[in-house]
Amino acid sequence: MRRTAAGAPEAGTAAAAPPAPQIAAAEAESPLTSSAAAPTGTAPRVLRTEFPFQLPRGYVDEAGTVHRNGVMRLSTARDELVPLRDVRVQENPAYLSVVLLGRVITRLGSLPSVHDGTVESMFASDLAFLQDFYRQINAEGHTRAAVECPHCSEPFEVELGGSRLGES
Repeated sequence: MRRTAAGAPEAGTAAAAPPAPQIAAAEAESPLTSSAAAPTGTAPRVLRTEFPFQLPRGYVDEAGTVHRNGVMRLSTARDELVPLRDVRVQENPAYLSVVLLGRVITRLGSLPSVHDGTVESMFASDLAFLQDFYRQINAEGHTRAAVECPHCSEPFEVELGGSRLGES
């Protein structure tokens, strides 16, 4: 069993700086194809592992730049277990969400990296939004489903939850 320190970066987490703060439509979705076999005569199923979001207020960095558009990936078991060994979480369990979000947010505006220090400097309304967004994509699943029109066979998405993400 291989262990890493709570603050040590995972392999493959170093990210190059994004070219610009705008997220193009093509970058907003980055689905990965599933290795599961699709039923005969249909296209392979697509598993989305990253989800774009827009913060209600935005993170303000040291230079005063506001970063609102970001991407959060699905959480792994490791993402949920490693923060439990963090001393800050052991001393204050409320800090768990800050450490966890720092691990799963892969991009925020033009920031070169996102970490727990970034998350703890966010406005409370943005933290609440991210906590709800995390629950939506991990615990409850996303609320859109890909379907096909029974008449013309045109694919499209439907909203299953009845509301947009972040609304109740």
